[in-house]
Amino acid sequence: MTTLIRNATIFAPDLPLTGDLLIEDGKIAAVSPAIDQDSANVIDATGLILAPGFIDLQLNGGFGHDFTDDPETIWVVAAQLPQYGVTGFLPTIITAPLAKTAHAQAVLGRSPDTPGTQPLGLHIEGPFLNVQKKGAHNPDYIQEPDVTAVHDWSPETHIRLVTLAPEKQNAHDMIRHLTAQGVVVSAGHSMATHDQAIAAFDAGIRYGTHLFNAMPPIHHREPGLPGALLGDARPTIGIIPDGIHVHPHLIKMVWLTAGHRLNVVTDSMAAMGMPPGDFMLGDHHVTVDATSARLENGTLAGSIVTLDQAVKNLVAWTGCSLAAAVKTVTEVPADLLNMPHKGRIVVGNDADLVLLTPEGDIHTTWVAGSCCFVNNAKR
Repeated sequence: MTTLIRNATIFAPDLPLTGDLLIEDGKIAAVSPAIDQDSANVIDATGLILAPGFIDLQLNGGFGHDFTDDPETIWVVAAQLPQYGVTGFLPTIITAPLAKTAHAQAVLGRSPDTPGTQPLGLHIEGPFLNVQKKGAHNPDYIQEPDVTAVHDWSPETHIRLVTLAPEKQNAHDMIRHLTAQGVVVSAGHSMATHDQAIAAFDAGIRYGTHLFNAMPPIHHREPGLPGALLGDARPTIGIIPDGIHVHPHLIKMVWLTAGHRLNVVTDSMAAMGMPPGDFMLGDHHVTVDATSARLENGTLAGSIVTLDQAVKNLVAWTGCSLAAAVKTVTEVPADLLNMPHKGRIVVGNDADLVLLTPEGDIHTTWVAGSCCFVNNAKR
């Protein structure tokens, strides 16, 4: 179908422009101040903002479903994510037997022909973590890095991102192997010192999983992993702006320090989109109230924030523009994953798009040119 979106404020890569965008065959066919084109589907976007679709690099589940517990639910959750402006995501499998990862790979290998958000590959968070920073991960399944265990992991086998503790023995061998395969490797759930973190960046790490969480605090004589992530220009920095995982003032400090490298994620779990109650994260029971998800001992167990709300939180807490905040969930993750056909409104790119109100609320979401969500109340 051909769709013409008229009179939108378009978040183009360089600067916003007011104009039209044409969608043909699932791609962005034209972007211009005015497009003279007959179309079967014309949308008047006057007063609205047209942005690239949002990408969440860390999502454990939602709507009552946990991907580690049951990878088959990935598609169920994907069908509902467009309401939050999410057009691409990495279903996240936390520490578990590696057979669970293989199951999730098989699930992504049989994509159903149904509308909804696109899984862009898997984020494997564990099992090669430091047990001292296990968080809500089951220590019984934590393993030492072993290249033979991941010899066939690659984007072609649906593995896009792997979080590990870089200070562990043989971690550098795994980092180099996965990087050579095209997998993004991240430092997280780690006790790495500053020097160990820099050495891991030298080995190929290019991401930091949920800055400040499940890593040592910054000390003025030992900056540790968070100090290395903030001070080195190479890694992209993941952060959870839900108001629980990181204090809003610290979110602002990170923005002022490394905003152009910041990637907003949700790290949301099965309770996202659900009322408070008891849920699963992997094989842990999690109690969820109105704001947070926690194990019995009080440990945070993912979040319940949605990605559109996380973007709005970033604007509110840092004072950045909505356009700048949107880049943290569009251009930044697309660049990290080496997916130049996503994350930007450019002719020829995938028509993964979202119409927003000036306040950042979701109005309409398209995935590959297909309209997957409309909220006419948001105008």
